[in-house]
Amino acid sequence: MNFQQRDLVLLPVPFSDQSSRKVRPAIIVSNNKLNTSSEDLLLVPITSVLIEKSFSVLITQESLAEGKLLVVSRARADKIFPAEKTVIKMKIGSIKPEVLSSIRKEVMNAL
Repeated sequence: MNFQQRDLVLLPVPFSDQSSRKVRPAIIVSNNKLNTSSEDLLLVPITSVLIEKSFSVLITQESLAEGKLLVVSRARADKIFPAEKTVIKMKIGSIKPEVLSSIRKEVMNAL
């Protein structure tokens, strides 16, 4: 499957302590040059836990360019992680360019 920056996908996401994984949504933040030339993607997980946290961006249905978001969520820019393309279960949508800009800003703030 061909994955693009801004795609919202489902994949097994590792817990911070690496003890387990659970299928969760995440947003591809790596650029399309990397996405086509590498076996890996860079993603940020999204969570339905809506606690206001630094380095996170609110994601609503209006944040999507396509697809359907089941619940209002937050993208956790402080939890960026790599994943092999082969572990992605499916694409469920894509976010708008301005939402990606907000996520990128929070990633940079976290560095």
